[in-house]
Amino acid sequence: MVRVRVIVVGGGIGGLALAAGLRRQGFDVTVLERDTDVTATGGYHITLDGRAQEALRRLVPPETVERLLASSSALRLRDPDAFWDRQGRLLGHGPRLDDSPSVDIDRITLRSLLADAVGEDLHLGRTVTGLGHADDGTPRVVLADGSIHRCDLLVGADGAHSLVSRHLAGGPTSAPARIVGFSGRTAAENLSPLERRRLGTRSGMVIAPRGAALYVGFLDPVGNAVLDAPGRRAAITTGPTYIWGAMFPESAETDSIRGLRGAELLDAILARFRRQGWGERPLEVMARTDPGSVAAFRFNAASSRARDLAPWPAGRVTALGDAVHATPPTAGMGAGAAIRDAASLLTHLREVTDGSCTLSVAVSRFEAGMRVRGSEILVSAMRTVRWILATDTPLGAVVTATAAPVIAAVGGLRRRR
Repeated sequence: MVRVRVIVVGGGIGGLALAAGLRRQGFDVTVLERDTDVTATGGYHITLDGRAQEALRRLVPPETVERLLASSSALRLRDPDAFWDRQGRLLGHGPRLDDSPSVDIDRITLRSLLADAVGEDLHLGRTVTGLGHADDGTPRVVLADGSIHRCDLLVGADGAHSLVSRHLAGGPTSAPARIVGFSGRTAAENLSPLERRRLGTRSGMVIAPRGAALYVGFLDPVGNAVLDAPGRRAAITTGPTYIWGAMFPESAETDSIRGLRGAELLDAILARFRRQGWGERPLEVMARTDPGSVAAFRFNAASSRARDLAPWPAGRVTALGDAVHATPPTAGMGAGAAIRDAASLLTHLREVTDGSCTLSVAVSRFEAGMRVRGSEILVSAMRTVRWILATDTPLGAVVTATAAPVIAAVGGLRRRR
């Protein structure tokens, strides 16, 4: 049996999922993560579709899957998604979710569960500053403390600004998507009864003129738990919660807002929406949020063409997840794709250990599938990004402002009938 030593750079969702799978299969794996605390992570909730869940079952022990499901909110228990205008008027609904296998889970919860599965192979506070190859061709990484680590395979799972992918590609593998996002979380109990009824147990979306958009997601891993096992629950969300994401096109104003923090940041976001003609009803979920939960982030995106992803010859260094196919959160598929990448790489590495192929062949097969996977999710995510940007044009603003009240009126008539 061939022994393969693997170093994973980055302890996000994809890197931890891969390391958990490698550890479970008996590989020698080391994860180098610059964070000193796995709970110190951006973002609020992640959607895992059926494919991502099946991939996780191949990567982590059954008890970890059980804890994950006991900490997740089932989409099948939600109302259909809604589309609103900037005054809070209903424009329409998405498809029914009764048969959806997808689940929502807090990012912190998922990362913590995966870190537990990796155990002592996760090394926090370890920043990689350089990488290259030893005289025998094996990859090596240099850490900020000057130490050098060697391996048979180096995997970059270090996000959209990946050092590993930049080394492989000779430059950045993603670029700003021209959208700036702001997010926060609001307990349902903090909203007025009227607004709780309007929002319901669903996710909703508003795209308004001049590139202003608001997503509101519903998360309840207690009342809508996938698995009713309170003793296994690890969710940081302990009741019905709305996770919101505000989006604006990049500009000097949004860049200045990004530098603010807490209540000052929240006030600036609300002021921007009000200046653009939004009503107070759809803004209540932000106005009543915990200011300490509000954060700003910039959307990055890789090319949506499969042939542009992982543009390097297969070898002993590769990458996965956002390090290759950086994806805006507008499709809710980025983390799930990284988990699927991890499961795919593990499958191909097992072919190396049983002697059925070489390491380079295994990596080549993995990267071929990853390009297709990455292209699929990027095409989906970029549709919403382009829609938001289109409303920031003179024509797009007029069409959006004119069409929304008409659609709302027609929808109201149909519901009354």
